Amino acid sequence: MSKKAVTNKMGTEAVSKVMLSMGIPMILSMVLQACYNIVDSMFVARIPDTEGIKHAGECAVNALTLAFPVQMLIVAFGIGTGVGVNAMLAKSLGQRDKEKVAKAAGNGITLEIIIYAVFLLFGLFGVKAYIGSQTGDVVILTMGSSYLTICSIVSFGIVLFSIYEKLLQSTGKTVYSTIAQVSGAVVNIILDPVMIFGYFGLPETGICGAAYATVIGQVVSMLVAMYIHYTKNTEVKSGRSYLKLEWGIVKEIYVIGLPAIIMQALMSFMTYGINLIFGMVSQGAVTAYGIFYKIQQFIFFAGFGLRDAITPIVSFNYGMRDKKRVKQGIFYGILYVEIIMFVGLIGLELFADSLIGLFAMSKETQELCVMATKIISVGFLFAGGNIAVQGVFQALGCGLASLVVSLLRLCVVVLPLAWIFARLENADFMIWWAFPIAEFVALIVAALFLVRADKRIMKPME
Repeated sequence: MSKKAVTNKMGTEAVSKVMLSMGIPMILSMVLQACYNIVDSMFVARIPDTEGIKHAGECAVNALTLAFPVQMLIVAFGIGTGVGVNAMLAKSLGQRDKEKVAKAAGNGITLEIIIYAVFLLFGLFGVKAYIGSQTGDVVILTMGSSYLTICSIVSFGIVLFSIYEKLLQSTGKTVYSTIAQVSGAVVNIILDPVMIFGYFGLPETGICGAAYATVIGQVVSMLVAMYIHYTKNTEVKSGRSYLKLEWGIVKEIYVIGLPAIIMQALMSFMTYGINLIFGMVSQGAVTAYGIFYKIQQFIFFAGFGLRDAITPIVSFNYGMRDKKRVKQGIFYGILYVEIIMFVGLIGLELFADSLIGLFAMSKETQELCVMATKIISVGFLFAGGNIAVQGVFQALGCGLASLVVSLLRLCVVVLPLAWIFARLENADFMIWWAFPIAEFVALIVAALFLVRADKRIMKPME
């Protein structure tokens, strides 16, 4: 195909402009996802004390922190499978292979049902042992088990939404997938205080209310996405015969989906490891990390949203062998993500006290959280480069390089450093430095990979 024949905006419009036009909606969508996690924490932090439980809100936030890795793991499998289906379905649509389109969608739905069945069994039989592996506090154990049991047993909402969202996106109906996501987010935000504190005649259900609000919101998103898919997605045929798993289809889905699952699961593994390590320092450290993690998601998810615009733009122009636009995509991608992370860094450094004050924590935990916020956010500038470059690696087919950077950021460097720092006399201060150090190390390696990609992939381009 000649460059003159290109009509797609990714190959014609100014790269700096098209990256923003594609990236901003993705940023808004990703930031909206962060609302699910932080809203729960903000409300449960205000759960009132009882005669038998002091600092109930702080215990509840701690419980959510311990439950969060499993919630991320559910999302990892759901979205990772959806990513594989998305890519396969979009490719099949381009080839006008309607049967393969239908099989990709049907097999994807069946795979998501199997994923749900696994987490259903975990919710029925494994939750207490999992939460118990991170804490010996009876109150936190009870709260965490109650919350995670509900979220796991009713996880079909988030799991099936993941596939129907990708089915809409793969056919270009991104507005509809956003509508479905917004619907669930709004329901979750409205129901959180109502169910936690028992408004409008409903019983006060505390942390269980937060879980119910979350899963109801997820089910609403699923139902809206399903309705739109089956009424608007005429490009995708439906039928029971397409739900039957075919090894070739499944293999093709996970060739693309498995790396996405692994990278998302690394975040779950890191959070679980950090919970264990910080638990050796104090329960306050675990709670402080949990609060900061929810706050930082707004910034990181914005970066992830722009990264998801970098990948198709660089990939499209790489396929067109347009070296100049590939270089521009890399430059503007790194620049824009760094701007997002820099703004986030300044915001957290200036307003850490005010943001942490939104959570009704004890003075000691608030001080820990403010310190964590100001230290960890130093690493945002390094993290911005890592996030952007990972999007570039995915576009150029350098999946291994992207995975190595993720491993360094999320496991290989941060966990051993946190474990070492947790044993120092000033552990309350030192443990937070593990995060910016890990981002810095990962960025050095990412830069080396990028130089190698430039020599091996971009220089030979016409």
